[in-house]
Amino acid sequence: MKIIVVGPGAIGCLYSAFLARKKQAEVWLLDKNTRRAKRINESGIKVTGISGDFKVKVNTTASVNDIKSCDLAIICVKSYDTEIAVKRIKSLIGKDSNVLTLQNGLGNFETIGEIVGRDKVFGGVTSQAATLLAEGQVHHAGTGETNIGRVDKKLTVAMRHIREVFNHSGIATKLSKDINSLIWSKLIINTGINAQTALTRLSNGKLIEFSGTREILTMAVSEAVRVAKKKRIKLIYDDPIQKVESVCRSTSENISSMLQDVLKKRQTEIDYINGAIVRQAQSYGLPAPANFMLTYLIKTIEASYDKQVK
Repeated sequence: MKIIVVGPGAIGCLYSAFLARKKQAEVWLLDKNTRRAKRINESGIKVTGISGDFKVKVNTTASVNDIKSCDLAIICVKSYDTEIAVKRIKSLIGKDSNVLTLQNGLGNFETIGEIVGRDKVFGGVTSQAATLLAEGQVHHAGTGETNIGRVDKKLTVAMRHIREVFNHSGIATKLSKDINSLIWSKLIINTGINAQTALTRLSNGKLIEFSGTREILTMAVSEAVRVAKKKRIKLIYDDPIQKVESVCRSTSENISSMLQDVLKKRQTEIDYINGAIVRQAQSYGLPAPANFMLTYLIKTIEASYDKQVK
């Protein structure tokens, strides 16, 4: 199997390193930055953390011409870069190729499907937690299952092959007949955590130590759950508030991806997380004041990086 991992962020580097280390597939990491791609190609990817410390060479390039074709493309870019990234690799997607999204938020499956065809797209949800320390250097902070599936609930031969390759590479993977449920279940967790950590500069665990952030977490999650119920989406947990608080505790020292973006003064994925809840709520005539507030506070931070008090 020939696999392209698109995007050298934390998850992209982590998956590239695991897949390349076990040699279960020919692995390519595709970057948009030529110089960075050259450096990673020469130095390899360094992984530290719960899976041990190791370094592995990974074919890394900024040119799709170097790759020529693929069996599987794993999309690991930020949601706002999805369209550009997938259009860039479209020429590599053949008749029997598939594209797997391991991204946060809503809308990525639809965006990818419009470009390569919905029948080629697998949705994915991962519980792997990673932090990018520097280019090509990733800290593996938490482990867990990766689930993949199709929105039509079919289990294909290609999906089973991917599961086998991932599992043999040390990435615990299962197939799901209801990937939409898993995507929404993760979205609701992110809705309660990410924006608040970015606003308060607190780690995940600290959110539930303060009455104010705990109350806003409850409000934001409750609004998202009401939207999910309108859409008749069955979540994988019975008590969403309790689940989000449990995730805060189990990832207590984690610095969320949105907080990492804000600290580095980068664009966030707010439009695909809390912003997506606001849009969906509006389409059903539901109020979503907590998610609206969180969305526009984060958007204000993004727009004012060069004007903030030092």
